Amino acid sequence: MEAPNTDNNMKIIIGLVGEISAGKTTVTDYLKKNNNAISFRFSDMLRDVLDRMYIETNRKNLQGISTILRQEFGDDTMSRVIAEDVKNSTEDFIIVEGIRRPTDITYLKELPEFKFIAVNTNEKLRYERLIERSENADDKTKTWEQFQEDGKQEAEGKVKEIADQADFTLDNNGTLEETYKQVDIIIEKIKSV
Repeated sequence: MEAPNTDNNMKIIIGLVGEISAGKTTVTDYLKKNNNAISFRFSDMLRDVLDRMYIETNRKNLQGISTILRQEFGDDTMSRVIAEDVKNSTEDFIIVEGIRRPTDITYLKELPEFKFIAVNTNEKLRYERLIERSENADDKTKTWEQFQEDGKQEAEGKVKEIADQADFTLDNNGTLEETYKQVDIIIEKIKSV
């Protein structure tokens, strides 16, 4: 049996998966603040492309550009980019946010420091959070029916499948304090390995 790692400078790589507005960014922000972490988001590279092309950043356009890139350059294109970003980072605590497909973790799983966390939140609460946060241009005006339709898109359909592979599951249906407490417990478990 291996002795617990007591090295305070060990590298930690966390991958977060969850449905739309499950709380991945909330968890990321908390980890960044309390662990001096940095983050990489799958959607950032898509936003970069859309911004460069002066195309509105909304969920439909993000999904469209993702599909085009994957069809042209392979399903694992974005996961290769993220994995390279993570490997090239000199930071000790890295968060990868927005994992949605099995191919998204293909290269990350090869890194021995990688741990995978699923963030679960009920559908009604996720919708309320989406409207409140307005991350994308069309979020504020999104109807319940549109939100449910977004959840049926190809990328979202794979989230539950990939979440089943998580090392840890976080229930984000309660208060922020309850969520943060769960995050702290998970990080302590990761550090003690």
